[in-house]
Amino acid sequence: MRELLSEGIRSTPASFVRGILKVAADPSIISFAGGLPNPISFPQDALSESMQRIVKDYGSKVFQYSLTAGLPELRRYIAQRYKAKHGLDITEDEIIITTGSQQALDLIAKVLLDRGDGVVVENPTYLAAIQAFSMSMPKFYPVDLNDEGMDVDGLRRALENDVKFVYAIPNFQNPTGLTYSAACRERVFAALDERDTVLIEDDPYGELMFGGTRLPYIGAGRLKNSILLGTFSKTCTPGMRTGYIVCKNAELMKHISVAKEASDLHTNIFSQYLIYDYLTHNDYDAHISRITELYRKQADAMISAMRKYFPPTVGYTEPRGGMFLWVTLPDGMSAMSLFPKALENKVAFVPGDPFYVDRKDANTMRLNFTNADCATIEEGIRRLGAILKSQ
Repeated sequence: MRELLSEGIRSTPASFVRGILKVAADPSIISFAGGLPNPISFPQDALSESMQRIVKDYGSKVFQYSLTAGLPELRRYIAQRYKAKHGLDITEDEIIITTGSQQALDLIAKVLLDRGDGVVVENPTYLAAIQAFSMSMPKFYPVDLNDEGMDVDGLRRALENDVKFVYAIPNFQNPTGLTYSAACRERVFAALDERDTVLIEDDPYGELMFGGTRLPYIGAGRLKNSILLGTFSKTCTPGMRTGYIVCKNAELMKHISVAKEASDLHTNIFSQYLIYDYLTHNDYDAHISRITELYRKQADAMISAMRKYFPPTVGYTEPRGGMFLWVTLPDGMSAMSLFPKALENKVAFVPGDPFYVDRKDANTMRLNFTNADCATIEEGIRRLGAILKSQ
């Protein structure tokens, strides 16, 4: 069978997290492994009302083929929200609705990458982005993260190669939970200004801010080859798979649209009508506030438990939003080797390895704090702390 497979699929790693989720489905296991939003972020009653309303108001349109770019009304809503929230001058024609942000990554790779082309990624980075890009067999140039964000000196060195695009998650990064500082954003912008290199700013967690000042995007509205990705998966419903691409480069968007036509013609139109109706009949910002207040409490509970139960030699990030934090073990300790022991003690996490393009037996792990109550979080961290102390 292997000889029938494409080089692209042979070079693409399976999702470690998807494998973990099968194991973590055991209700006796406390799982910090998935990237699952808390069900409070699913406004089920309001969505049920919207389902009834869109069938009544739009009839057969919600069941028919539709535009590749997506529902015009939804794209217009997104454009207006970016204008109000971020001061970005965006029109509906500069937005394409995608089947989640994951499809956006896949489409961009199809449009921009040939075998061996350079891709700059954060080190570590979102594991499903590595998957999406790997299908095109690029050459990855990982750039380390620090407390400020991407190491800009490392970025400049990476850009000395033939790089097609830079992929970054500046807000509450997955997997680390880190947020780029304002100064770092400006330095990244300066490194990319006047280059043809595309900047992909993936922002699935930007709305999930626990407090403080919202920082500007790096390239959106400023870099000629800027692509901004967004989604309703973390604030409304992941199951509807409604994400979007924002880009003012008309030629680039034309090619992405062709790639989407070839991929799926258009994103599920029923879900687009449903999301649009929900957004226009409910207080979306109040709903987001309820989510972020819950997540802030859950993050605080996890950090407090780690202070209580983790050895002092173990470090961790303290995110100001999002869904994840990053744990760093002492040098030489492999998180992957600890994983079976954790499962024996009925707690799960994601070892750091899948988030790197060039590293094995990493001394890091990702923990998700959004899908367990505070008491469960404390118990899970207690179990994990006992394992770490035993090592």
